Amino acid sequence: MNMKLIIKTCAALAVLSLAGITFAGGEGWSSDFAAAKKEAVESKKDLLMDFTGSDWCGWCIKLNEEVFSKEPFKTGVKDKFVLVEVDFPKDKSKLSEATVKQNEELREKYGIKGYPTILLADADGKPFAATGYQKGGPEEYVKHLDELRAKKAVRDESFKVAEKAKGVEKAKALVAALNGMGLDDAIVASFYGDVAEQIKAADPGDETGFGKAAAAKVRIEKFQKDLMELAQKQDFDGAMALVDKTLKEGGFPSDETQQLIATRGMIFAQQKKFDEAIKAVDEAKAFAPESEIAASLDGFKKRLEEEKNKAAEGDGADASEAK
Repeated sequence: MNMKLIIKTCAALAVLSLAGITFAGGEGWSSDFAAAKKEAVESKKDLLMDFTGSDWCGWCIKLNEEVFSKEPFKTGVKDKFVLVEVDFPKDKSKLSEATVKQNEELREKYGIKGYPTILLADADGKPFAATGYQKGGPEEYVKHLDELRAKKAVRDESFKVAEKAKGVEKAKALVAALNGMGLDDAIVASFYGDVAEQIKAADPGDETGFGKAAAAKVRIEKFQKDLMELAQKQDFDGAMALVDKTLKEGGFPSDETQQLIATRGMIFAQQKKFDEAIKAVDEAKAFAPESEIAASLDGFKKRLEEEKNKAAEGDGADASEAK
């Protein structure tokens, strides 16, 4: 084989190798974030970022099969979004070293905690909405994305109002912009930290309650970390003391307080103190009977009652054997 033929053969193999790199979502997806942003700017589209585990995450695979691979989805988003796949497969050979490095950086930057996470971002990569798997097929998913995309308009309009306002009114507009997006705290901190500082400066008396809410979130995060450490040590008394102390200090939103009360029931359940656990769950339900988690508390109580009955039956059987 002469040298020219060797070079041509190697070039052909390289092309074939690149052609063999496929995206979980199929045709139309990019793995180059910088190129995707450039395209979004030039085409005046938003970014749709799919943080996925293409060869191991069940819900990611389901989302691809039910939505992303379907023609109604491709048609429904082609004029609105540049599609970006940020993949974390078990089989790293699917990705180049540069893509693996890029994806790890994006995961940290966007504070991704689970998969699939779907982020909607403007052409600069600034997120304005987040979602994940949704049932209903491609048409419903496109409709869902359209609803989320409207959040960017609300964000931008709130920022415009804030530019013209001062003091508390400015702070209120900025809070409305952040709250309207419904993003995780990690994403807000990473991309809208300057907005949080503007709110504090415009509202030193915290009339909006933004500062109080932010402080409560920090306290909850510390509580969760401390509780996890105690749980790992099987220190139930310490865990209960921590929950009671945190509840006594107060200062949390209603839903957080309700979950703290319910946590007492979980700790009692771990100790097989089912009467105390059921009482704690009843207290949590009574605290906010119409809340989102109230229904799940009913299910938790039912399981506790079942476990209580099993334990009683077991004790009865043991007593019979002893006779």
